[in-house]
Amino acid sequence: MKSREQEYKEIFIAEALEYYDALNRLISELEKKPQDDRVLAEIFRMLHNLKANAKAIGYLQISDVSHKLETAFGLIRNKELSFSDEVVGVLFDGIDLLGELIKNIDSERQVEIDPVLIRNLDIVVDSLSDSTVELAKVQKFSTSRNLTLSDLIYIQVKKLDHLMNLVGELIIDRDRILSLSRELDNDELKVVSSHLYRITEDLQYSVMDARLVSIGTLFNKFPRVVRDISTAEKKEVNLDLSGQDIQIDRNILQIMTDSLLHLVRNAITHGIEKPVQRSKVGKPKVGSLQLSARSDRESVIITLTDDGRGIDVGKVKRAAVDRHLVPADVADGLPDSEVYSFLFEPGFSLAKEVTEFSGRGVGLDVVKNAIDSIGGRIRIESEKGKGTSFILQLPTSIAVKGALLFEIDNIFYAIPLIHTDSVVALDKDELHEVGEVLVADIKGETVTVVYLDELLNMEESQMRLGDKTRLKGQVQNIIIVTYNNRKLGLIVDKLYRQQDIVVKPLSKPLDSIDLYGGVTLLGTGKVCLVLDVPAITKYFVNKR
Repeated sequence: MKSREQEYKEIFIAEALEYYDALNRLISELEKKPQDDRVLAEIFRMLHNLKANAKAIGYLQISDVSHKLETAFGLIRNKELSFSDEVVGVLFDGIDLLGELIKNIDSERQVEIDPVLIRNLDIVVDSLSDSTVELAKVQKFSTSRNLTLSDLIYIQVKKLDHLMNLVGELIIDRDRILSLSRELDNDELKVVSSHLYRITEDLQYSVMDARLVSIGTLFNKFPRVVRDISTAEKKEVNLDLSGQDIQIDRNILQIMTDSLLHLVRNAITHGIEKPVQRSKVGKPKVGSLQLSARSDRESVIITLTDDGRGIDVGKVKRAAVDRHLVPADVADGLPDSEVYSFLFEPGFSLAKEVTEFSGRGVGLDVVKNAIDSIGGRIRIESEKGKGTSFILQLPTSIAVKGALLFEIDNIFYAIPLIHTDSVVALDKDELHEVGEVLVADIKGETVTVVYLDELLNMEESQMRLGDKTRLKGQVQNIIIVTYNNRKLGLIVDKLYRQQDIVVKPLSKPLDSIDLYGGVTLLGTGKVCLVLDVPAITKYFVNKR
């Protein structure tokens, strides 16, 4: 696998060669129209970018020659240097030297730079070409020029999106062919289908790989953001970045951009205290903000941590009770993780009390919706007076999702793995009827449990979700799902396997049913409904 440095180098070379070709074209245009300010400005911009990029990646010869040429065109722009034939010749030689240096970055052969050429560039830069010092004649690089094309190309994201959709369709057909080969027990068909499986898998990962970008493309924009917000807030904040090399699907990063900006802004404006307040409680005057990324199997974990005032759980509970989101007696017994979930309720954080004491601003519901839309998860960890962390778990790809397959009443269903916490088997006697629902003790935690058959197939007026008599058999298969720091147990008839699925949107009239997030086709040709865990969890929170 390529190192990140190698990828950066290839991108630099591809861009530098584009600049080289464009500079040749623009200087030729300038020969015909020496007073064209637009062309001069474009040449100056390209040389400036090339100088900066080359210096950043450590190619100092390229940076130095670009700098001399940039200076020369700056003088031409300011009418301090005439664009005479001999000056044009020197500038073309300088551009050709740049081309040689760029093309030979990977070569063992060192480009021999003619000192007479550098002297000519220096003469032009120092505006001496019109004085007594004459330009020396040099061997032009262009006499033996070979035309080459870059090994890298730029592709529009929408083209990759289309390609990913086609791969998704192919995966569905592949699984169908594999299933048929097993049913027909044909050896030749088995060999062909096995080969098709490998090719499709390689194609899937190749397309997914082509869509990956470094998280640094977003993270590296935040030092300036933090500086501007902290200055406006009259606060001092130090930002620590890590994990910029972690790769993620470009579309996911695009969707998360506004959410991450929102969380960073909130952390500075409402989380981190002003220097005077920090000093009073024994904290350093400079607040700390950490933005990190790491890979975790099929997910990317982004964590934003501040050392600010933290969340006052008591204040959030009282605000939740005042807004009739939860009865007072229930609120008292809620674990902190469930209390933090109220902060994501629409409009909840508009309450002045919560904004002031919890240190979280407006619009966390918007952040939650963005994360839900890509099948991600978000949770909060906080300690009053010490600080707060937002932990975002994001899929590396949108189109193909890992899912757990199961059956209810001879119908196949799937749940995205990112919302699946664990799978347990419990005896019916371990389920307890409390109020209108069933609850069970799972790893020391009281979890609400529901029989999915009843939820999906009965009218609300007929539901008796706390009635154990409707359950089949003595041992119950339960999938523990999690959403917004809340857990829910789903009883199913049969558990099958984990499988990558391609989720397609539902057609009418099923698209109006909130509990379904889409549909996929299994290898057997059977339709499989994909459950929307956020919708199911919200249903029970509202019911409670």
